[in-house]
Amino acid sequence: MPILGSHLSIAGGYYKAVESAHAVGCDCVQLFTKNNNQWRAKEITAAEVDQFRGALSERKITHPLSHASYLINLASPDEILWRKSVDSLAVELQRAEQLGIPYVVVHPGSHTTATEQEGIALIVKALDEIAARTQNLAAIPLLENVAGQGSNLGWKFEQLGAMLAGVKDRSRLGVCFDTCHAFAAGYPLGTPNEFQNTWKQFEKAVGIGLIKAFHLNDSKRELGSRVDRHEHIGEGELGLEPFRLLLADKRFSTVPMYLETAKEKNAAGEEWDVVNLRVLRGLTTVT
Repeated sequence: MPILGSHLSIAGGYYKAVESAHAVGCDCVQLFTKNNNQWRAKEITAAEVDQFRGALSERKITHPLSHASYLINLASPDEILWRKSVDSLAVELQRAEQLGIPYVVVHPGSHTTATEQEGIALIVKALDEIAARTQNLAAIPLLENVAGQGSNLGWKFEQLGAMLAGVKDRSRLGVCFDTCHAFAAGYPLGTPNEFQNTWKQFEKAVGIGLIKAFHLNDSKRELGSRVDRHEHIGEGELGLEPFRLLLADKRFSTVPMYLETAKEKNAAGEEWDVVNLRVLRGLTTVT
């Protein structure tokens, strides 16, 4: 069976995300370890660590995953912002390590006024410095493929491949694959042929073995829109078939998958996380 979960809030304590994950029927959980729209963060206390790890054990929630701040831009040509981004990701990894979280998902960044090549070079430089600073940690970053809005880098598989090929130590990196972002970036997943062709492209440019996590999101916008707008599973432009194919793919049977869909209730008053998880699990039982 696939390992399915969701991104959940830490309001009230890190352990609250675990409790919420258990309540909606998750196997795994993703969370922020700090306010995702602020640079600064309060230190994590030993009591918070014990509570979080204890909740994971008690609730049998596995594969905790952290998502880094949206402020981080490792491709920024602005020296001050680039430095703050490098320092911030290093801190995010230290926080994940404290909580026993093995991976921190990060969007590679936007090249803004620089060229694409210059932006990728800055990302490589940042990742090399972060790897050197955090070599004593078990936690490592996962580069996430993005939808391609503006000057965001990582929407083409070749861009991700260039980042990974450029670093000194590739073992200190992995990838998080987002279904909505891939679709918005122009990679179709809806038929068996499209699905396999997209994965052939990914294998050639990046390497499937580097995928350590999935974000399962449908898309509000059409194929190739390069607009990042998540939708509930089966309610958007992807439909159900890409998720059916993904969940049936034995290459990904041990890779945890996390919803990043809106936290709201449907017309029947059910939490959408409950509905989305039920829909996904239902796809694995249909022959």
